[in-house]
Amino acid sequence: MKIICIGRNYAEHAAELNSAVPKEPVFFIKPETALMRAGYPFFIPAFSSNIHYEVELVLKITRVGKNIQERFAHRYYHEIGVGIDFTARDIQNQCKDEGLPWEKAKAFDGSAPVSQFVSLNSLRDDENIRFSLQKNGTVVQTGFSNDMIFSFNHLIAYVSQFVTLKTGDFLFTGTPAGVGSVQAGDLLEAFLEDKKMLHIPVK
Repeated sequence: MKIICIGRNYAEHAAELNSAVPKEPVFFIKPETALMRAGYPFFIPAFSSNIHYEVELVLKITRVGKNIQERFAHRYYHEIGVGIDFTARDIQNQCKDEGLPWEKAKAFDGSAPVSQFVSLNSLRDDENIRFSLQKNGTVVQTGFSNDMIFSFNHLIAYVSQFVTLKTGDFLFTGTPAGVGSVQAGDLLEAFLEDKKMLHIPVK
């Protein structure tokens, strides 16, 4: 399986990073070793002094697809969860400044905790899904799927032009504004609507 992540899919998040709003989806891939199942703590890696949280809605791909037409993309997922795209912001900024790829800032081991998944049909409003992140009991990020620049179906159609989607792949769909740093001793809790999906002590 692979973890496909979409960057800059919320305009306010692009603005807070001083990045241009993209005209087409931006994506990168994390390896399977980045996956961290719910219930485990996140350990700050020794190579970074500025780890940021980025909460995201995550789709689980349910069938194999290549060059998927957008009007058929809804057939490739029916469950959703939340995840955190942990980012070594200091490493990422250094790589950007030097014009280098920044996978090592995004794809390191344990950088992608993912919750359990629930049926989209079980949500109160699957047309505008609300999700949020609390840090030490304070809400730091809140997002709505309608605020995404590129919809779920558009993302699946776009990514599948370049990368074959396979059953069990995860698609991180982008983070809203409010990203920030974590320190040892913090507690992160991610919610889908009002249901707590992730509980992550930072160590």
